[in-house]
Amino acid sequence: MRKSGSVAQKILLLLSGGVALAFTYSPNRAHRILKAISSEWKSIDRHNLQRSISGLYESKLVDYREGKNGMIRVVLTREGKQIALQYKLDELSIQKPKRWDKKWRIILFDIPENYRSLRDTLRSKLKELGLLEFQKSVFVHPYECRDEIDFIIELYDARRFVRFIEAEWIDNGLHLRKKFHLS
Repeated sequence: MRKSGSVAQKILLLLSGGVALAFTYSPNRAHRILKAISSEWKSIDRHNLQRSISGLYESKLVDYREGKNGMIRVVLTREGKQIALQYKLDELSIQKPKRWDKKWRIILFDIPENYRSLRDTLRSKLKELGLLEFQKSVFVHPYECRDEIDFIIELYDARRFVRFIEAEWIDNGLHLRKKFHLS
């Protein structure tokens, strides 16, 4: 299966759209997700759709389920969900609003040494998203990112190790404002 831009990838992402809805706290964001899902389904060529679903079925990434009324549903298997989540993770980004709300988002984690790979992966992903490493296990960002952080910590099953703080003041805020190019 081709990864980038393929119809199969689109199908996995669209089927997992419900996962994205589960991680959002914002009704506006939920509406945007539903709207995007609808327009993406319409953009897929029906012949390619059928061929790709068959390929996903053969790869055991989707399964067919027959409903009570005889309607057949295509659902993600466990493996399909994992691949779809990885695609979402690769596309994950924090949106920059038009105006900064003058709040700092602080992510803290305390992950034991026996989970070192989780700690390194989490640290790497936070840096990739543009968060600034404030201390070794403390990251800061000026924009709303709770949904993105929740997605990451749920994906890595790290909820018990991670805390999220929203602050209006940090003693070195001027330095942070310069790092994030804020006025």
